[in-house]
Amino acid sequence: MILEIVKYPDERLKVVCEPVEEITDEIRQLCDDMLETMYAAPGVGLAAPQIGVSKRLLVMDPQAAEEVKKPRVLINPRLELLGETVVSEQEGCLSVPLGYRADVPRSEKVRLTATLQDGTQIDEILEGYEAIIVQHEYDHLDGKLFIDHISRLKRNLYDTRVKKWLKRQSDKNPR
Repeated sequence: MILEIVKYPDERLKVVCEPVEEITDEIRQLCDDMLETMYAAPGVGLAAPQIGVSKRLLVMDPQAAEEVKKPRVLINPRLELLGETVVSEQEGCLSVPLGYRADVPRSEKVRLTATLQDGTQIDEILEGYEAIIVQHEYDHLDGKLFIDHISRLKRNLYDTRVKKWLKRQSDKNPR
């Protein structure tokens, strides 16, 4: 089932998520729905708070646009940043409206530990694009968006655009 994606400035995106205590059928279904939602959006990653669920869970697929998909479900992930800082050029987000993109500093390599949907524990090194995706989605689990990594000036300009856009939306759809 395709789920509704929460959009900035929704307060649910600022919440630090709680760990998944047990991988139940409900959690497995949520993971499947998140993957379906991510592909439909279309995107390469989606974290639980982006669909209004405050759990430490994310899905990603760096090959989402390719014919052969490589979906990953990561439950209670933990990251250790390794390597040099690089610039993730023109990073965007399904929860950030108006198609806003910005250059964001990210680590070129991370050590990822997590639990998979079947309960398997993983401990691996991710590099390049995969490392950037997982850092972006992991930020969501800590209540952060990529726009929290940009300069105050750029952020203020973006916030002004969003406020104007939201006002136009409410003017079009009065309650």
